[in-house]
Amino acid sequence: MAARIIEADRSIIVAADVEPQNFERLVHAVGHVEGLSGYKIGFEVGLGLGLREATDIVRSYGPELRVIYDHQKAATDTPYTGKDFARTMLRGAVDAAILFPFTGPDVEERWIQEHQDAGIRVIVGAEMTHPNIAGEKGYIKDGAFPRMFALAVELGVTDFVVPGNKPDMIRTYREFFDGELGEGSYDLYSPGLEAQGGSIKEASNAAGKRWHGIVGRAVYESNDPQFATQELVGQLGNWA
Repeated sequence: MAARIIEADRSIIVAADVEPQNFERLVHAVGHVEGLSGYKIGFEVGLGLGLREATDIVRSYGPELRVIYDHQKAATDTPYTGKDFARTMLRGAVDAAILFPFTGPDVEERWIQEHQDAGIRVIVGAEMTHPNIAGEKGYIKDGAFPRMFALAVELGVTDFVVPGNKPDMIRTYREFFDGELGEGSYDLYSPGLEAQGGSIKEASNAAGKRWHGIVGRAVYESNDPQFATQELVGQLGNWA
């Protein structure tokens, strides 16, 4: 079994969705907080600052911190571009990339395999935090999200994004992963917390033992990002 992306069972990941010139200031302001496992970098910092430079900034403040890249949303192109994207992740020296394979199993399989071959860990997401993405009011058919997760499991993925502001769905996905992989054999990651209405306490209880809260605005819009991060870590609790 591959080493876990994050060794801790529970942690906070800062979603650094800030303007490129503010990225290093944010990392410096958060500083060293026990329970902070790393940063999720999106396209604005990744493209505006340069992914490798952003990764180097994070590692200069904490070599143990993980860098997760979220292209918002990757794995929606053709199967053939998966290799190009994985090569970009490798040059950027990230620890993991988040993929949302909305365009079908051929793309999902190829992109996951290309990243695995490049040594980049994959975190697969399906359902997003906003409403009306699936079913009668959305563009994605009902039943698509479990299919995305099921194929990822077949391909050896053990890290998954689930919406932090939908605790009932977290429980549903947790039950699915417990059945497919075994309880405590996978990690869940959740955006949609704080500013998007999700409760860290409620989401973490729904997710089980291995869960990582992804929080952005509650940290980088705070007057004291370090204190805000410490407060969020304090809400994680322990899984009994």
